[in-house]
Amino acid sequence: MSDDNLRLNVSLLRRRVPNLTSAAKAIGLRAATVSNLCTGKISVGKSEVRTLVALADLAGCSLDELIIRGEKMEMIETKIKTLDLFAPLAKGGTVGLVARKNMGQLVVLSELFFRLKNEGFTTILLLPKGDYPELSDVLENTEMTTQSIEETYEKIASLGVENEIAFAADRSHVVSGQIYEMQERLQQIGMDSITTFLLDLTGDVMDEDLPFGPLETLWQFDADLSARHCYPAVDPISSTSSVLEGAHMDQNHFFIQQRAQKLLRRYRELRSLVNVNGIEKLPAAELQTYKRGERLEAYMTQPFYVAEEFTGKKGESVSLQETLKGVQAILDGAMDTKDVEELLYVGK
Repeated sequence: MSDDNLRLNVSLLRRRVPNLTSAAKAIGLRAATVSNLCTGKISVGKSEVRTLVALADLAGCSLDELIIRGEKMEMIETKIKTLDLFAPLAKGGTVGLVARKNMGQLVVLSELFFRLKNEGFTTILLLPKGDYPELSDVLENTEMTTQSIEETYEKIASLGVENEIAFAADRSHVVSGQIYEMQERLQQIGMDSITTFLLDLTGDVMDEDLPFGPLETLWQFDADLSARHCYPAVDPISSTSSVLEGAHMDQNHFFIQQRAQKLLRRYRELRSLVNVNGIEKLPAAELQTYKRGERLEAYMTQPFYVAEEFTGKKGESVSLQETLKGVQAILDGAMDTKDVEELLYVGK
């Protein structure tokens, strides 16, 4: 298959194969390969036919049903630099937040609810079973809370198809497969503009290959970024989105995103060497790469509106175009005279 304008029917996979990790392993497929196909990190057009046939067999469908042609994933511009650049939020898709406790996933969710609510989205949270006081910040920006899948379905259905909806749920409601059944029921009544956020309050998702099943967007949080207080601590290397598929993405965005990832990968390698041997041992050419990577990582930090009272920094929104302009300036060396501290927690 050579057509790049192809993507997996992720919602069909979610419905038909609730425990995709185990099912994939049982037939000899790597969970990472399946995950990358779902998010678009591996192009469907360039994947092995036998992998696609195996997935179609798992889902009990034909290849024509499994592979969607010519449909474009629309991006929700969050104006959060690292998300928009590296793993854009797919409108109407399902995004998984993969993090251990205290990595900042709830702050990111709260910030997104705050921003989306201001953009006219209705924000809904399906409450997890048990007591989770850490959800209080998210609740401040939640317009509706529900206690069960059925109540959630009724409230969303009552809003009507013209409403944009941001819905969040804990993994405790995912494991049973009920959320995916609800998504299918809502699609049947024409409610397909629901953007779903899945998180795990226990942090166990970090130890699993496909903790939420197939996703359109994956945000993997990074322990090192979190430990160094570089927030949002979303990993720019392992986070990904189906919006990034070549056929769906602005080519300038794609080009800059690829350059930025390449720089950050090398920077991380060099950083581990610097931590052991010291920066003076780096060759001159590598020193420039290291310094630019350091600046780019600093520029990816961002003050959040919901954290203003804790950080003392005013929240910042940065358009995708401003982000691309800033990142390109760093990549091209235009910021080489700037101190790293000047780029930490700035806006554009």
